Order: sequence, then C-alpha cells, then structure tokens
Amino acid sequence: MLLLLLLAACWGRGALPGSPPGPAVHSLRGSWWLGSGNGSVVLRGDVPGCVHTALFRQGLIQDPYYRFNDLTYRWISLDNWTYSRTFKTPFDVSKWQKVNLVFEGIDTVAQILINNVTVGRTDNMFNRYSFDITSVIKEVNFIEVHFLSAISYAAEQSRSHRAYSVPPQCPPPVQKGECHVNFIRKEQCSFSWDWGPSFPTQGIWKDVRIEAYNLCHLIYFTLTPSYVKSAQQWSLEVESVFDVVSSKPVVGLVTVNIPKLQTQQTYTTELPPGEGRIVLLVNINKSATVQTWWPSGHGNQTGYDMTTTFNMGAGYKIQKFSKAYFRTVELVEEPIPGSPGLSFYFRINGLPIFIKGSNWIPADSFQDRVSSDMLKRILQSTVDANMNALRVWGGGVYEQDEFYDICDELGIMIWQDFMFACALYPTDQNYLESVRAEVTHQVKRLKSHPCIILWSGNNENEAAIAGNWFAIPQDKMKVYILDYVKLYVKNIQEIVIAEDKSRPYITSSPTNGKESVKERWLSQNPYDTHYGDTHFYDYLSDCWNWTVYPKTRFASEYGFQSWPSFSTLEKVSSTEDWSYKSNFSLHRQHHAAGNNQMLHQAGLHFKLPQNADPLKLFKDTIYLTQVMQAQCIKAETEFYRRSRSEIINGEGHTMGSLYWQLNDIWQAPSWASLEYGGKWKMLHYFAQHFFAPLLPVGYEDDGVLYIYGVSDLHSDCELTLQATISQQGDLYAFVLQTTAVTPFVWLDVGNIQGRFNDNGFLMTEKRKVVVFYPWEPVSIEELEKSLSLTSLMDIY
Repeated sequence: MLLLLLLAACWGRGALPGSPPGPAVHSLRGSWWLGSGNGSVVLRGDVPGCVHTALFRQGLIQDPYYRFNDLTYRWISLDNWTYSRTFKTPFDVSKWQKVNLVFEGIDTVAQILINNVTVGRTDNMFNRYSFDITSVIKEVNFIEVHFLSAISYAAEQSRSHRAYSVPPQCPPPVQKGECHVNFIRKEQCSFSWDWGPSFPTQGIWKDVRIEAYNLCHLIYFTLTPSYVKSAQQWSLEVESVFDVVSSKPVVGLVTVNIPKLQTQQTYTTELPPGEGRIVLLVNINKSATVQTWWPSGHGNQTGYDMTTTFNMGAGYKIQKFSKAYFRTVELVEEPIPGSPGLSFYFRINGLPIFIKGSNWIPADSFQDRVSSDMLKRILQSTVDANMNALRVWGGGVYEQDEFYDICDELGIMIWQDFMFACALYPTDQNYLESVRAEVTHQVKRLKSHPCIILWSGNNENEAAIAGNWFAIPQDKMKVYILDYVKLYVKNIQEIVIAEDKSRPYITSSPTNGKESVKERWLSQNPYDTHYGDTHFYDYLSDCWNWTVYPKTRFASEYGFQSWPSFSTLEKVSSTEDWSYKSNFSLHRQHHAAGNNQMLHQAGLHFKLPQNADPLKLFKDTIYLTQVMQAQCIKAETEFYRRSRSEIINGEGHTMGSLYWQLNDIWQAPSWASLEYGGKWKMLHYFAQHFFAPLLPVGYEDDGVLYIYGVSDLHSDCELTLQATISQQGDLYAFVLQTTAVTPFVWLDVGNIQGRFNDNGFLMTEKRKVVVFYPWEPVSIEELEKSLSLTSLMDIY
C-alpha cells in the first residue's frame, strides 16, 4: 500500500520530560450507542457504520432493500441521530504536547463533543477531520457525535442561498428521492439516482481514533514517479506532511532505500513549527533496470519494496514501509491529419493504450456493507472480462483505500471524477473552503496509486450548462458560468496542479478538452465528436444499427438497461411482485419509461415472450432484456473499437470505450453488467469477447460486408490457413486447416453460383469441413481456380 495516514510521529529535541518517543494511538472503533432525536429509539451500533445498518442488524427494521422499504424507512434519514460512548484514555495525557481526535470519514453534518465541550463540527463526508482535544481529554471520557439530518441540512442551505437558486431543486419523481443534494458535500446518489434508491445515511463511516504526539506528527506520505527522457532516468518524489508542535525547528535525517533498484539516499531535513512539508527527489540508480507498471493486458504490475527511515536525533526513529511503482501517463490532445479537432487518448509509459472498461458506482447504499471480498470479486470480474480501466463516477464516493490497492495490483486504470454530478453547485465561501479541504485531502490520499491516470472535475456539468438542462433564462446564465469556472478551474484545478503534476486534469466529462479551455472552459457543444470524450444514449433507434453511434474520440459513457436475474430479485420481493408490470417492477425502475424502452429495443429483433404462466413470462422477459442489452452494447463497443485506426468524414481515432455501468447498488433494473453482489449478467460474458485483445469485427455498409481486425497486442500476429476441395456427388467439401484460432474465415468462389453451409465463422479447431452447394454445374478445377480464402489476419 503506497499511501497511509500514518499513526506515527516524527521526533526531535524538545520532548516533554519522560515522554515516550512514538505516538500514542487509541482506536474508537467498535460498539457505540445510537439514539434518535427524541430518545425514543436507543440501540447499539458499530463504528464504522451507519444508522440504517445498525437498526437492521439489531432486528429493529427489515432489510432496507426489501420491496418498498426505501420509502417505508424514509423516517430514518429525516431524524437527527446521536452516536455516543465512554472510553478510557490508555496513556498519561500530561506526557503529550498534543492530542487529536481524528475522523477519517464522518457522514455528514455533525457536532462533536467530548466531556460536554464542543471540539468540532463537520459538514463534508469526503473530508478528513482532526480536532485538537488536548485541553479537554481526561482519564475517562464521554464522546458524543450529534448528527443533523442530511435532508434537513441540504434544504436549509438551499433556503439560505437567497441571491439566486442553484438547480436542480429535486430529482425527477420517478426516482423517489430527496431534494437539494447539491447543497451538501455528501454522496450525491444517496439522495436517489436513476439506478439507485434514496438512503441519505448518517454515521461514522470510516476510522476514528485518538492520536497523541510530541514535536511533530507525520500525516501524509506519498510517492510520485517521473521519468526524465534527456537523462534516461527515473526519479521518485517522496512527500511527507507533518504537524510540527515543537516551538523550535525539528532537524534530522531521512534515508530512502529501494534495495532491488540499488538505490539508497540520505537527506538532511528541517521542519519549522506548524504544518510542514518535506519533498525529496530520489534519483533511481541508472544501472538498475526499472520494471514499469502496466495496465492489465499490456504488461506486469511491478512494484518495489521501499523503506523510508526518519532519524531525528536523540534516538528517535521511524521506518515507513511502502511500495513504489513507476509509470508515466499522458493525455494526448493534438491535431490529427485529415480531421478537424484534436485527438484524445492516453499514453502509458509512452505507449498509446486503448481504454477498455466501464463506469463504477458505489457497490452499496451503505458503505460499511462493502467488504474486502466484495471489492475483490467485482474488480477481479473486471479484468476477467478483458477490461483495463474503470471510471469512478462523480456522483458516488471516493472509494476506500483497498479499492485502489486492488486496482494497482490488477492493472485497472482509474479515471477519477471528483464528486460533483448532474447539477450546478453553490460557490459561497464556506462551501468552497469545504471543497478545497476535500480535494486537497483526496489528492494527497490517492495520488501515490499508479492506477489513477486522470482527475476529472465533475460528471456532465459542462454539458448541463451548454445544453441548459435546467431552463435558465439566458440573461441569468452568466452567474452560473462564473460559478462553474470558480469551482472547477480556480479552485479544484488549482489544487490538483499544486498537489499532483504527475497526471492530467480535465474539468468535466464529457468535455472538449483543450477546445473547452479555449472556449473559456465551457464549450458550446461538449459532445463534439472531434474533441475530448462523449456520453451517448439512444433507447429508441435500432441498437444493431452502428450508424446511429457517434464516431467519437473517446466514448466514456454509453449503455442500455436490463433487469437482473430472477434469483437476485427474489431475495427482495414477494410472489405478487413477480410480473414485469407489477407495482414492485414499476417502483424499482427509476429511469422514466425504462421498462418500455427495454421491450421496444428487444422487439426490434426478437419476438417478445408470450406465456400463460405469469412467472415464466416474467423470467422470460428478464432473460430477453439481458440478451438485448448484451447485443446492443456489443454492437456499440465493437463500433468504437474498429473506429480506432480510421478517420471517416473527419471523425474517428476512437481510443476509449467505457460503457455505463459496471456494477449495481441494489437489486433493480439498470445499465450494469454485474448484478448487486457481483453476479454476471449476459452483458459481462459478452464483454469478455468484445474486449478481447484480438477482436474480429464485421459490419455491413451499403451492401458490402467489412471485416476489421482489432488488436491490443504489442506485436504482429501471423496465422496460417490452407484449404483442399473434394467432390461428394453434387456437392463439394472444402477441408480447412489452421495453425491458430482464425477469426471471420471467409470463403469466396468469385462468380461461381452457389452457397456455403457456413461462412464468416470463427475457426477454433484445427480442422473444419465446409460444404458448397453449387447452383450450376461446376468442376473442382474451376472451384480451385476461383477460390479465395480470407481471414481477419489477412487484412490486419
């Protein structure tokens, strides 16, 4: 793991007499008391956790996902809950210069008291909070965390923003959600989304602890690689952020050692009082061969064990063990011969990489239910389907450390959105200060991970302004444009550039990239196929018709819905729900007209199920929606992959396909290829094939069949295919033999009339017999002379 919020101190002269050198750390994880606002409900609950899961585990409510419980249990989110507990301080407070109460994640609006003294307040789910409790902590302590309903807080913040409204006010009624989510720094989809329920949680959702230390304390430790082409040498930027409580500068030595790269360097350091930062540039030994980190399918995910030792005199010493990865990432936006606009693709370690994958949403409405096993299962399913990338979508959460650790290990590239989605946002001083703290923390926490290749400011907010989604009068639009630039450029971009120069930043998705910058950060058409990335949805046109799809530079969102399997739905429904038109089915569908759109799309190519048995009819309909979804996304993805190496009418050079979406947050119809819990839909099995490293893509255009060979391999692929012909009465047998798997084998006998019993097939066996039915008399010699045999590799 590259990045830890260290529970360790940095040492120097000037410690309190008799004080130990290291920090004292006491976790407050475990069992707390929870109480409702009026005290009528009191129960035990775990930290990390939230009120909903505490109530469920204590048997006070049913599974929140069962049937209509998202509405039944709305009262939980509307109440104001309090977490409390007593704890003993396991160290002598008098021996420490500073004692902090640290919340790695608190959800969301809360007042914190220790021994009846308010020590801090919180209003941001995504921030890390550290409160100085040196003057109030005792041997035995009582801690209280008074939460305010996120729904009530968001509504009050909206009301108090009197200068002008900040839309949208509420989600569409079909989502059964809550209002004003853009006024609270909280998981945006927790107020509902078109694929998810409304569960605005309250709780301590990450680690909480007491930290005591003297002199200075190490808070962040990050590693950032870079490669200097002129010197042909790798270097590693080692950044350490400290809280220095000493009244005098702390002086010492720092030694960095990477044994397998024969690299060891020692530095003299000095930290002034207050928040201090040490940035060390470690040059990797030129005689060492550095193995780079590669995305899945392109190489290994090599990392190097590294030890960083802080010696600050008087015997004070700490060793930090970490893993160093080396890779470069570039977002290439440059002119393309024969096309207006600019390219939009990623180079990893100097190699252009086609991005293949999907979009990640929160794996559960209740983050304490997202286990390590769940993350491993879903992320392993990602690479098992030949994906190399995921986009962490901006309406959810910055994922837990383990998510990024696993992506590092599996070679899954991450497009990381900041948590703003499908809305306009306020930019008053308090809001911006909270956002700046959030962004600073998240970039410091995550930037050591090689898997992250891009920071993106938001999801679809540039498009929301360009397309005037919220019907803002043109004479009022200027203030919202100024707010947009203030938030995503003058604040978030400014922080990202200051904190992390190792990877690119874009303000939005979709965006026109450099062209959006040229148009003062807001392009007139963020969906322009000649620039940047695009999102595209069309549920009415025939999805098998490739001409309806945009020939874009990068497809970062596209998709079609399907229903999850009956076995998944059965767990949260009852017998009367098992119909496509039941109240349950209508309630679970949060996308307007979604159920009808699926049937419409399926009906274009399939006969819709007709069965007298209602349950069989429901199961058959579920199956058909999955068939439809899989074929639709196959057609669209193959279109994007074959558009990689061509420019037609100025469009093309597509270098990324991230379909919407990978996973589900609950059991409901959605765009996901993995059901809630990780079960594969038919789409995910299809993804194994349409994301394969070597892909044959055939399509028809104007009466001509075209076959493309698409390869992500780093070397040429040569195959051999011979054929012999024998006569069997009036028929002719073509015996084909191949030395390797051969895609889209095509037999052609020119002007000789007749047909084959099979053609254009994927040959997976060494020998195959194909029969030719002639429509006129013909000889073997004529057939042999006219025969042409083509496979995908012949035109690659």
